[in-house]
Amino acid sequence: MSEKMSIVLVTGTREKMQMAAMIASVAAATGTDVNVFLSMNALSYFIKGNSDDAPVEGEMGTLMAQKGVPPFKQLFQQAVELGDAKILPCSMALDLLHVGKDDLDPELGPPTGLTRFLSDAEGGQILTF
Repeated sequence: MSEKMSIVLVTGTREKMQMAAMIASVAAATGTDVNVFLSMNALSYFIKGNSDDAPVEGEMGTLMAQKGVPPFKQLFQQAVELGDAKILPCSMALDLLHVGKDDLDPELGPPTGLTRFLSDAEGGQILTF
């Protein structure tokens, strides 16, 4: 694996957020530096107190819930706890939502702009969901 992985997560659908979280947690657990940039429709799921289920795109999203697959938020939290992962909220999206850092789940890092995120991602692998 690459020594540095950056994930841009903008979707609000369960399957894509689940895949991003699985990749982040496995990469972090195997020693890869992981930065996840949360923006657009993904960010609202990481606001404290939000218990909404992400909508499914198809059968796999429904099956994951029925079979007890660990949810994406749990996997992201494990990536932070077990490896060198950082979950970074998009500063522009926070402004649009009128949300501050204190309103976010505790595993999230500092608000970050896209320019900074891309600069930090240079030389590594970038995935988008």
